[in-house]
Amino acid sequence: MKMRVLLAVLAIAALPGLAHADGDAAKGEKVFRKCKACHDAEHKKNRVGPYLVGVVGRKAASVASYHYSDAMKAKGAEGVVWDEATLDIYLTNPRKFVPGTKMTFVGLPKAADRADVIAYLKSTGE
Repeated sequence: MKMRVLLAVLAIAALPGLAHADGDAAKGEKVFRKCKACHDAEHKKNRVGPYLVGVVGRKAASVASYHYSDAMKAKGAEGVVWDEATLDIYLTNPRKFVPGTKMTFVGLPKAADRADVIAYLKSTGE
Protein backbone atom coordinates (compact mmCIF):
# COMPACT_ATOMS: atom_id res chain seq x y z
CA MET A 1 0.00 0.00 0.00
CA LYS A 2 2.78 2.45 0.91
CA MET A 3 4.50 1.70 -2.40
CA ARG A 4 1.31 2.52 -4.34
CA VAL A 5 0.94 5.85 -2.56
CA LEU A 6 4.59 6.67 -3.19
CA LEU A 7 4.26 5.80 -6.88
CA ALA A 8 1.11 7.91 -7.18
CA VAL A 9 2.84 10.89 -5.58
CA LEU A 10 5.83 10.52 -7.88
CA ALA A 11 3.60 10.24 -10.96
CA ILE A 12 1.74 13.42 -10.06
CA ALA A 13 5.00 15.27 -9.37
CA ALA A 14 6.27 14.30 -12.81
CA LEU A 15 3.35 15.93 -14.63
CA PRO A 16 4.19 19.37 -16.07
CA GLY A 17 2.97 22.21 -13.93
CA LEU A 18 1.03 20.14 -11.41
CA ALA A 19 3.87 19.79 -8.92
CA HIS A 20 4.23 23.57 -8.75
CA ALA A 21 0.72 24.76 -9.59
CA ASP A 22 1.12 27.83 -7.40
CA GLY A 23 4.21 29.59 -8.64
CA ASP A 24 6.08 32.41 -6.96
CA ALA A 25 5.78 35.67 -8.91
CA ALA A 26 8.96 37.13 -7.37
CA LYS A 27 10.97 34.09 -8.45
CA GLY A 28 9.21 34.20 -11.82
CA GLU A 29 10.33 37.78 -12.37
CA LYS A 30 13.93 36.60 -11.97
CA VAL A 31 13.43 33.66 -14.36
CA PHE A 32 11.70 36.04 -16.80
CA ARG A 33 15.01 37.89 -17.22
CA LYS A 34 15.77 35.23 -19.85
CA CYS A 35 12.74 36.49 -21.78
CA LYS A 36 13.25 40.26 -21.42
CA ALA A 37 15.46 40.61 -24.48
CA CYS A 38 12.43 39.76 -26.63
CA HIS A 39 9.34 40.40 -24.49
CA ASP A 40 8.02 43.18 -22.25
CA ALA A 41 5.70 42.08 -19.46
CA GLU A 42 5.26 45.47 -17.83
CA HIS A 43 4.40 47.76 -20.75
CA LYS A 44 2.35 47.29 -23.89
CA LYS A 45 5.43 47.60 -26.06
CA ASN A 46 6.42 44.96 -28.58
CA ARG A 47 10.03 43.98 -28.92
CA VAL A 48 11.31 41.10 -31.03
CA GLY A 49 8.30 39.26 -29.58
CA PRO A 50 4.89 40.62 -28.57
CA TYR A 51 4.32 42.28 -25.23
CA LEU A 52 3.09 39.91 -22.53
CA VAL A 53 1.05 42.28 -20.36
CA GLY A 54 -2.25 40.48 -19.86
CA VAL A 55 -1.12 37.36 -21.72
CA VAL A 56 -2.72 34.95 -19.23
CA GLY A 57 -6.23 34.44 -20.55
CA ARG A 58 -5.50 36.04 -23.92
CA LYS A 59 -6.07 34.32 -27.26
CA ALA A 60 -2.88 33.31 -29.08
CA ALA A 61 -1.67 35.74 -31.76
CA SER A 62 -4.06 38.48 -30.66
CA VAL A 63 -1.83 41.53 -30.13
CA ALA A 64 -2.94 43.59 -33.12
CA SER A 65 0.29 45.60 -33.28
CA TYR A 66 2.53 42.53 -33.59
CA HIS A 67 3.34 40.56 -36.76
CA TYR A 68 3.07 36.88 -35.78
CA SER A 69 4.39 33.88 -37.69
CA ASP A 70 1.86 31.96 -39.75
CA ALA A 71 2.28 29.07 -37.30
CA MET A 72 1.27 31.24 -34.32
CA LYS A 73 -1.61 32.77 -36.29
CA ALA A 74 -2.84 29.23 -36.95
CA LYS A 75 -2.80 28.52 -33.19
CA GLY A 76 -4.88 31.64 -32.65
CA ALA A 77 -7.29 30.53 -35.38
CA GLU A 78 -7.59 27.16 -33.62
CA GLY A 79 -8.77 29.04 -30.53
CA VAL A 80 -5.69 28.51 -28.36
CA VAL A 81 -5.86 30.67 -25.24
CA TRP A 82 -2.84 31.30 -23.05
CA ASP A 83 -4.18 29.88 -19.81
CA GLU A 84 -1.90 28.40 -17.16
CA ALA A 85 -1.97 24.87 -18.57
CA THR A 86 -1.32 25.97 -22.15
CA LEU A 87 1.48 28.32 -21.11
CA ASP A 88 3.06 25.49 -19.13
CA ILE A 89 3.10 23.25 -22.20
CA TYR A 90 4.30 26.04 -24.48
CA LEU A 91 7.08 27.19 -22.16
CA THR A 92 8.36 23.62 -21.88
CA ASN A 93 9.22 23.57 -25.59
CA PRO A 94 7.82 26.41 -27.73
CA ARG A 95 8.91 24.89 -31.05
CA LYS A 96 7.23 21.59 -30.26
CA PHE A 97 3.94 23.28 -29.33
CA VAL A 98 4.04 25.69 -32.30
CA PRO A 99 6.15 24.17 -35.08
CA GLY A 100 7.28 27.05 -37.30
CA THR A 101 7.17 29.68 -34.56
CA LYS A 102 9.57 32.63 -34.84
CA MET A 103 10.48 32.20 -31.18
CA THR A 104 13.97 30.75 -30.89
CA PHE A 105 13.90 30.24 -27.11
CA VAL A 106 14.38 26.56 -26.29
CA GLY A 107 12.05 26.56 -23.28
CA LEU A 108 12.11 26.14 -19.52
CA PRO A 109 12.66 22.49 -18.60
CA LYS A 110 11.98 22.94 -14.87
CA ALA A 111 8.32 22.83 -13.86
CA ALA A 112 9.00 25.18 -10.94
CA ASP A 113 10.51 27.81 -13.27
CA ARG A 114 7.51 27.60 -15.58
CA ALA A 115 5.06 27.90 -12.68
CA ASP A 116 6.99 30.89 -11.33
CA VAL A 117 7.06 32.65 -14.73
CA ILE A 118 3.34 32.04 -15.17
CA ALA A 119 2.69 33.49 -11.69
CA TYR A 120 4.77 36.52 -12.65
CA LEU A 121 2.89 36.96 -15.94
CA LYS A 122 -0.41 36.72 -14.05
CA SER A 123 0.79 39.48 -11.72
CA THR A 124 1.47 41.80 -14.67
CA GLY A 125 -1.98 41.37 -16.19
CA GLU A 126 -4.26 44.24 -17.03
